[in-house]
Amino acid sequence: MRVVFAGTPEVALPTLNAIAGSRHEIVAVVTRPDAPSGRGRRLTPSPVALRAEELGIEILKPEHPRDEAFQARLRELDPDCCPVVAYGALLPQSALDIPRLGWVNLHFSLLPEYRGAAPVQRAVWNGEEFSGATTFQIVKELDAGPTFGVMTQLLAPDETAGSLFDKLADGGAGLMVATLDALEDDRIEARPQPVEGITYAPKIAVEDARIDWTRAAVALDHQIRACTPAPGAWTLLDGERFKVGPATVVDGELKPGEIEVRKNDVLVGTGSQCLRLGMVKAFGKKDMPAGDWARGVRLESGASFDA
Repeated sequence: MRVVFAGTPEVALPTLNAIAGSRHEIVAVVTRPDAPSGRGRRLTPSPVALRAEELGIEILKPEHPRDEAFQARLRELDPDCCPVVAYGALLPQSALDIPRLGWVNLHFSLLPEYRGAAPVQRAVWNGEEFSGATTFQIVKELDAGPTFGVMTQLLAPDETAGSLFDKLADGGAGLMVATLDALEDDRIEARPQPVEGITYAPKIAVEDARIDWTRAAVALDHQIRACTPAPGAWTLLDGERFKVGPATVVDGELKPGEIEVRKNDVLVGTGSQCLRLGMVKAFGKKDMPAGDWARGVRLESGASFDA
């Protein structure tokens, strides 16, 4: 089957690689235009674009998929299907109508739960016991198309958004190839999503990632892991932004935000128990273990975040 793959970030690479190694022919890749990156803000191709170049596949980078030149080229390529993983742009109906079998998206949730931009982060934030991925037919309504297949994934107690992304990307790659195989063999039928149980997963903004130390330790543990690695949970120390990596809930009686240094451990008070900090990132510094940071700045007990 002739396919045009659409994707942009690293999380799309396992599926791109899986399709490239399958019986299907990738005739082109669609990805977002080059974007500024690094300290020099140099224009840099997306991870999908770089991998497509290595594979010798034609790369399309429309400013928007409604662009007439892009759609004309897509018609010339005449794909049977367009598999999608985290492309990052809304597809107009005129583009959706081009491939014979439509556009098939790999979404990292068990639809109809967590429709939207941040299903993985929201699943971790909400303390879900398991998550998964779904392949579905893209329609104009957000993540509302009929589904083809699913995979499930149990969340580890210390699961971060980053680790869950990796698991779902790897497992979802096989799910996408299986879906394409079944579509080509005409042995799968899309099923409408249930009208009940619909939830949404809006993008997590930087301000959403700010830690409120008056909340319960368990809730903050979920928030911090959901924001790892991006956008990064943060707080203020001496007026400067201070990022906090995954932490551990421990017993202790400290005021919310109060810091206590114990040998190699740094504890922070919350609205319930304490959090033992793991990796931290002070302003202008690299990530480091909290104990090393505390010794380096000679932090004394009694200091407080957000003070």
